[in-house]
Amino acid sequence: MAQKKKFSIQTPRGCVHTFSDKNGTVTAKLQWAPGFAKRKELAFMNAQEFVDSECLRYMDPHTPRRTGMLVKSGTLGTVIGSGNIEYPAPYARRQYYEHKKKRLWFETMKASKKDVILKGVNIIAGK
Repeated sequence: MAQKKKFSIQTPRGCVHTFSDKNGTVTAKLQWAPGFAKRKELAFMNAQEFVDSECLRYMDPHTPRRTGMLVKSGTLGTVIGSGNIEYPAPYARRQYYEHKKKRLWFETMKASKKDVILKGVNIIAGK
C-alpha cells in the first residue's frame, strides 16, 4: 500500500512524520536528530557523576568519625559516575546500621538534601 505523507513536526531533538494509507489509517514515525542520543547519554553520565559526588559531600557531616578513615574509605571506594557509593572499611556496615548517633547517614542526608541534588541533576540533564 502506498502511504501519503500528511505532516511533519520538526524539533531540535528530532522530528515526527505522519503518514496515512488508503484505508485512512494514520501512522507516526519518530526520527531522532543526528547526535541527539550521544548528547543525552553524555548529559546523563554527567548527572550521575554529580549525584555520586554530591552524595559523598553531603554525607560527610553525617558519617561517624573517630579518625576520619570511614569518610576517606567512602571517597576511595566509590567510582564517581558508577551510581554505587561504597565504604570498603571493614567496620562501615556495622557503623551504618548500629552507630548510636550517626547511623543510616545516607538516609539522613537524603532526607535533607534530596531536593537540592535533584535540582542540580535536572539542570545538568537538561530537563
